[in-house]
Amino acid sequence: MSQLRWRVTLEQTLLSAVAPVIVGTCLLASGCRDATTTWSAEARSPDGNWLATARSQQWGGPGTAYDATSVSLKQGTQPAVEVLGFSHGASTMNVKMNWLTPRHFEVTYRPLPGDSVTLDLQMVRLADVDISLRRLSDGPPK
Repeated sequence: MSQLRWRVTLEQTLLSAVAPVIVGTCLLASGCRDATTTWSAEARSPDGNWLATARSQQWGGPGTAYDATSVSLKQGTQPAVEVLGFSHGASTMNVKMNWLTPRHFEVTYRPLPGDSVTLDLQMVRLADVDISLRRLSDGPPK
């Protein structure tokens, strides 16, 4: 009888120690999620050799919420290269991509009203493509 009582006590002790770890892990896993794309756009160069891709993404979770927009250039079968990176408070931001020539790529951006945008990464040239960046005033889009 004492062996049975000892075994029941051991099982209860293990369960009371392991249960909070399991519950905590489940809560943490459900609170953290992969990035969600909130906006995306593409623009092909006039000669068709380059593809520009922009996307805004949002991450969530306890203490890890983050919003960012990136602009990448890709030539042919080569992997895409991030050329501009922004962080911001809103789920997206105003971004316009325009190819001025086959070798001159321009990006204009404007924060949403009440938002702040930080430029975290800026490349001015990739291979034979010049990259221009213009920040528009914080007023409403025209």
